[in-house]
Amino acid sequence: MTGLKIFDLVVCLFVFLAGLPSNLLAFYTFLLKMPKKATPIDILLLNLTVSDILLLLFLPFKMMEVTPSKNWTNPLLCLLTDYFIYGSTYISILFLTTISMDRYLAVAHPIKYKLYRRPIYAVVVTIIIWLLVCSHYGIIYIAKYQIPSNTSHCYDNFSPDVIFPVRLEICLIFFCLPFIITIFCYVKVIQILNSLPNIQACKKQRAVGLAVATLLSFVICFGPFNISHVVGFIQKQSPPWRVESFLLSTLNTVVDPVIFFFSSKAIRQSFTGCWRGMFLKLQTLVPWCSWPCCSGPTDNDKKAGAGRYSSSYIHGEYQVDVVQTELQTTSALHRGS
Repeated sequence: MTGLKIFDLVVCLFVFLAGLPSNLLAFYTFLLKMPKKATPIDILLLNLTVSDILLLLFLPFKMMEVTPSKNWTNPLLCLLTDYFIYGSTYISILFLTTISMDRYLAVAHPIKYKLYRRPIYAVVVTIIIWLLVCSHYGIIYIAKYQIPSNTSHCYDNFSPDVIFPVRLEICLIFFCLPFIITIFCYVKVIQILNSLPNIQACKKQRAVGLAVATLLSFVICFGPFNISHVVGFIQKQSPPWRVESFLLSTLNTVVDPVIFFFSSKAIRQSFTGCWRGMFLKLQTLVPWCSWPCCSGPTDNDKKAGAGRYSSSYIHGEYQVDVVQTELQTTSALHRGS
């Protein structure tokens, strides 16, 4: 096995081991929240999680292409693997774009957004996205496609006059157009938030973090793979670095939980609780080591927090809960009298 193949295998293992637990945790968190109060953004994030999990579940079969002396002997498994892996990639792109549009509408048109924000609309958008991508990748089944018994890369066996134009069309429709929309939405969101003086700096930073994580996912994860579509169309053959560019696209399943963290308060609480629990267990094994992230708030922290107000950015709406010491004192005096 060459050094490049070893690198490819290491990347696959890292993506699988890092992406699957975090996405399963996010999936579990969204499932718990759905029966209580499902919001449009929760529905979009849940489907983004499902898309990532599908890719991760079929990723071990894709590893066969980077292991020595491993050829595809099951045509159906080969087709299903590429169908779900490549389809999930572009489903994730469309959901990331839809989330950016949701953020833009919530910030730029908050009144109309609140009036027309219905979970059913998110469900309809979700169905359209899945049908759109699945129908495009249905060409894997309807095209003239045969797998030689000794092949190691099943997706590369389309005829050139079929696969390269299809890849170019997928690049333009499912990557370039969503990328442009996503850039527009997040640039406008940041501009609007920066123009609002009453928004706390930490909340603006969270919005910037969401925008940066999403745009980096487009540029670093999805960009090289889609550039290989354009290069393949021009040269009429797949570039030699296409496998590595695909591996970069799978890193999106590791980046998406970061986007969940910035997008959902429930995910932040779930991830923080899980992280704290891991370090608390580690503290029992290493009692002499102090972990600040696991220590509870001190009395001084509680007193300082009593006189402050907190604001949270939830689904594009800023909800401010003012907690004042004077009100607490007055309430206590009334109870005492």
